[in-house]
Amino acid sequence: MERLQKVIANFGYTSRRKAEELILQGLVKVNGITIKELGTKVASTDIISINDVIINKNINYEYYLLNKPRGVISSVSDKEKRKTVVDLIPTQERIYPVGRLDYNTTGLIILTNDGDFANHLMHPSNEIEKTYVAKLEGIITKENINKIKQGIVIDKRKVEVKRFKVKQKNIAKNNTIVEITIIEGRNHIIKNLFAELHLPVLKLSRIGYGFLTIGNLKSGEYRKLQIKEVKKFYSL
Repeated sequence: MERLQKVIANFGYTSRRKAEELILQGLVKVNGITIKELGTKVASTDIISINDVIINKNINYEYYLLNKPRGVISSVSDKEKRKTVVDLIPTQERIYPVGRLDYNTTGLIILTNDGDFANHLMHPSNEIEKTYVAKLEGIITKENINKIKQGIVIDKRKVEVKRFKVKQKNIAKNNTIVEITIIEGRNHIIKNLFAELHLPVLKLSRIGYGFLTIGNLKSGEYRKLQIKEVKKFYSL
């Protein structure tokens, strides 16, 4: 049994907060009965409808890996009518991104309509690694590197860095390219980490998520995840 608003969000219909609004407005039914209490719990066998349209019947789960371009929103929709990651994948299913990449951050992002899978990927206890390549303004020092490896504290919580390496230093242009692997997904965490070292992030791209990599996908291209890849995530 799970809370109704959580189940609606897991199906990719809308966010949990918006689902709560729909429930309070009397637009949600469970097994034909209108539900207006936010604490209501439902079973997997219950039929849920919104505006009399069933949302949890005959769902085909889909899983995508997208190479997100710069200037695209990691969301299902955008009030400013900017292009979203969902716009880049033609499908009839209500897919949504797992986690977020900033507007100007590029690289690997997963989209699905499988709420259990999305929750598994994002749950902190599963410690799924995310690998980024960052171009920094300034030249990184040994002291900086030692601080990163020891763990920099952001908002009273240490950022655990699994792996870190310097890929290139350009003295003439005063920039450094690094590769960093972390296991958390706080907003702007990479940019905030390097801001603590006074090394602004000029460009940022995610190149790895768990065992997945961008591979040959060009910016804006996507592919479906194989079932064996989905199962492998559950085994991590």
